[in-house]
Amino acid sequence: MKTNVLKKGALLLMGACLVFTSCSKDESDATEESVSAEITAENTRQSSEAEVATDGLFNLMDIAYAEQEEEAGRNASYFTDCVTITVSIQGGVKFVTLDFGLGCELRNGSIASGIVYLTYNPSQVGTLTIDYDLENFAYNNKFIAGGGSLFRERNNANGNPQHTVNHELEVTFPNGLVVDFDGTRVSEWIEGVGTGTWTDNVFSVTGTRDIEFNTGFSSYAIVIDPLRREATCEHFVSGSVEITRNNGTGVLDFGDGTCDNIATLTVNGETFTIILD
Repeated sequence: MKTNVLKKGALLLMGACLVFTSCSKDESDATEESVSAEITAENTRQSSEAEVATDGLFNLMDIAYAEQEEEAGRNASYFTDCVTITVSIQGGVKFVTLDFGLGCELRNGSIASGIVYLTYNPSQVGTLTIDYDLENFAYNNKFIAGGGSLFRERNNANGNPQHTVNHELEVTFPNGLVVDFDGTRVSEWIEGVGTGTWTDNVFSVTGTRDIEFNTGFSSYAIVIDPLRREATCEHFVSGSVEITRNNGTGVLDFGDGTCDNIATLTVNGETFTIILD
């Protein structure tokens, strides 16, 4: 009789353990799914902020060239008085230095620091290549390292200025996170061309990029709906990007045209709100 009681007790205990283990596993799986979603949203936020910073850099270079060569800023320059712009010519080659010092606020509210060097020959049949290099350059407190060439067309198929750049850039956040971008970016200047002021400038951005974090996280991104960048806004105001990670995909949407720092990420039918810095 005593033996039967012990056996029954042992069976009950084993059953309880199995139930507890099963519940714990379910709770663990749910937690992992939740954490996975949060990590996806967080990594997307970080890569998006880095992307916005590099886009700000390229727009800055494009506008600087246009103001120097096409009188784009004859009525109102994009650059404030805290930017020191130096221009020199040697053997027909023009050297433009944009020195933002330890921190200089641009007209759209963004903060730039460090130095951007631009070098280019005279335009040939409406096209030219601008070589760029960076020295301790930061855009909205994110340091950008690298250099390369930007191919600029005065008139693309739509009759608009456009630049194409194959870039390898490294973006470092204040917390030490490093994001490497390797890709192609095409920016078409779709509004505000030739008006002589920066306030109505609008750009349409497309392209692809491989993104790698120093944490080991990596992804691939392609613009599926052109990103709209208005010079008066620090962020993209519309457009979407498809992001691929480990055979999974998500879509990052920058909104309906409103100037704000809000984007949404949709993964497996679930949508997350992302607040950009």
